[in-house]
Amino acid sequence: MPGGSFEAYKNIEDTLLKVAAQVPDSGPCVTYIGEGGSGNFVKMIHNGIEYGDMQLIAEAYDVLKSVGKLSNEELQSVFSEWNKGELLSFLIEITADIFGIKDDKGDGHLVDKVLDKTGMKGTGKWTVPQAAELSVAAPTIEASLDGRFLSGLKEERVEAAKVFKSGGFDEILTDQPVDKKKLIDDVRKALYAAKICSYAQGMNLIRAKSIEKGWDLKLGELARIWKGGCIIRAIFLDRIKKAYDRNPELANLLVDPEFAKEIIDRQSAWRRVVCLAINSGISTPGMSASLAYFDTYRRDRLPANLVQAQRDYFGAHTYERIDMEGSFHTEWFKLAKQSRS
Repeated sequence: MPGGSFEAYKNIEDTLLKVAAQVPDSGPCVTYIGEGGSGNFVKMIHNGIEYGDMQLIAEAYDVLKSVGKLSNEELQSVFSEWNKGELLSFLIEITADIFGIKDDKGDGHLVDKVLDKTGMKGTGKWTVPQAAELSVAAPTIEASLDGRFLSGLKEERVEAAKVFKSGGFDEILTDQPVDKKKLIDDVRKALYAAKICSYAQGMNLIRAKSIEKGWDLKLGELARIWKGGCIIRAIFLDRIKKAYDRNPELANLLVDPEFAKEIIDRQSAWRRVVCLAINSGISTPGMSASLAYFDTYRRDRLPANLVQAQRDYFGAHTYERIDMEGSFHTEWFKLAKQSRS
């Protein structure tokens, strides 16, 4: 993802085109990103999206294993099957592989012996402050980062589990029988829908920074070069490229006609999975944050009017009205006092 001097890029372009990953019908997975630090920024957001992707996959695994009681053999089969359809990607592929590896130092599968404590090198972590600086909502990526922070509290979580278990609060709150086939299909749909939201947030971050810096980044072209040689490479990126090809000024992937239809078709399953997880005491912060993002974005009226009224009450921050132009301030305390007397 080279950025900086275009003249410098042209001097090494031939070499980069040869060493870059090659994707049939798409070409070399490299392009000149833009001026200044645009290449570094795009790489950083790529890694933030990667955090979200991995978190969502882990949540799908948790629901299938903890609620659906799928064995590692069944999980391998499920993820292998998923990798033949809309979820086809490097991360789904390696996840299926992981479930098939036996422990060479003991009995059982290796994945069950891996400490549930996720590390990080920082690039995904840098994405969240950028979202705050740019005032761009990125709740799925933020949830994935919080998930890593909480995973790092292993010793505290072990002690917390003892406290709540002694109070009769089991790790899994319900042990209800589930239709495995139905659950697997619902989780697949939920994972795909949540994934759309995660990528939408990442693309919006790139657009906002591009506007701020005047980089004129081409989001469809970025999706193209991510199709090979990247951790988030996936068939899904073809859909993203086509969405931006159809409308380079697309405000959000969620409102692309094809993606909108796909989310509508999957939202019922998505809600079932999140509700099942909540009722079972299984944390799905990424899927839940993605669903909240979707539900917030699709509504033309939010309870933000109350928050703004509160701000005007205690800080005279003023507010706008829906029925007339201008900025207004109300003496809320005085009126409330009069109404109580």
